[in-house]
Amino acid sequence: MSTTDRGFATLFEFNLSKLYLSHGLAPRKKQRMCFRLTMLSRISCCYPDPVVPIRRGNGSANSNEKKGENWRLDSKNSLHRVRVLASPSMSFASAQSRFSSKQQKFYPQCTPRNSGPQSRDTLPTRDTGIANEEDWGISLLNENVNESGTNEDGSTWYRQSGEDLGENGYLRRWTMMGGKSHEGSSEWMETWWETSDWSGYKELGVEKSGRNAEGDSWWETWQELLHQDEWSNLAQIEKSAQKQAKSGSENAGWHEKWWEKYDAKGWTEKGAHKYGRLNEQSWWEKWGEHYDGRGSVLKWTDKWAKTEVGTRWGDKWEEKFFDGVGSRQGETWHVSASGDRWSSTWGEEHFGNGKVHKYGKSTTAESWDLIVHEETYYEAEPHYGWADVVGDSSQLLTIQPRPRPPGVFPNLEFGSSPPQVDDQT
Repeated sequence: MSTTDRGFATLFEFNLSKLYLSHGLAPRKKQRMCFRLTMLSRISCCYPDPVVPIRRGNGSANSNEKKGENWRLDSKNSLHRVRVLASPSMSFASAQSRFSSKQQKFYPQCTPRNSGPQSRDTLPTRDTGIANEEDWGISLLNENVNESGTNEDGSTWYRQSGEDLGENGYLRRWTMMGGKSHEGSSEWMETWWETSDWSGYKELGVEKSGRNAEGDSWWETWQELLHQDEWSNLAQIEKSAQKQAKSGSENAGWHEKWWEKYDAKGWTEKGAHKYGRLNEQSWWEKWGEHYDGRGSVLKWTDKWAKTEVGTRWGDKWEEKFFDGVGSRQGETWHVSASGDRWSSTWGEEHFGNGKVHKYGKSTTAESWDLIVHEETYYEAEPHYGWADVVGDSSQLLTIQPRPRPPGVFPNLEFGSSPPQVDDQT
């Protein structure tokens, strides 16, 4: 893809063949995979009552157990050894994904017209990362629809669809659906959409919200978009997801924000911010990864927690590498309710010649400083990169924009405000 003409990317429709061939990528569909890098620190410390977010798996626990686990913290009263993790695992959904099974359960592709969607008063699951588009099963209607009905159990439902038009070829196709139980104790709403304009911008998204009979409430959104980067003129794909839930029976809730960005030259950025609370305990977690596409990588994690009585603890680490040379450093800390503080810091310098300088100290007079012969290992490229995200974004890439009349050219003002929506329908 030529970058000499800033407007070039706006004139092509980002079709799959151009995205692949212009960057030497053979069309392929790789199996989605998860990535995890674990690094054990050589630091030991002891302190009571740690609280860390639970990593949820894809087990087959029953629904009541899963619901309870959404609010639970992993609290241990015994003394233990702290382990510093390089990053939480982020699994890209498998073919047996819970998202896929939900779609198949509630929205089979053969659902006849005028049959109402079933109730979806189910809390989202924590720590699942960003799902792929096929796991959502987004299927927009090709006509304007406004229908509603009542099910045999007295619950009601509605379904609507339409299009919004705006300047510069702006087109937003959407489908919205929802329902409510017969006594009104639970309700839900879900919206699907796809957006495009003549600049080549394309977007696919979902938003969900609801509450159940127990008083639990939630909100969730998912998006992926394709656009031309303002500075590099390269095609860029971005994916993001946000989830939050609040318990109706106790002082508990959580929020997660995940994002991923990729460009056609291998530049990649990934990260997440998480927060949770269970009665008197709260915790936070942030992590990020950045690959410049030329071998330089930066990764970091920062986790901390506290109780209402004033006890706080956490750990953080960071690593930077390029061409075999780099560093790692981190800190584990704890503050008691009375204000007493303990901390231990550590670091590594990798010289690229098989020698590593390791050093550290703690507030309890521990210290070390030595040179060891050790192989340097780090990941200079993401496990899931540009070719993978292109292969998993076929629905986004094949969004068809409005036909552009002859002699009408797209507006190339990057960073301008969103297009104004016409009154047309």
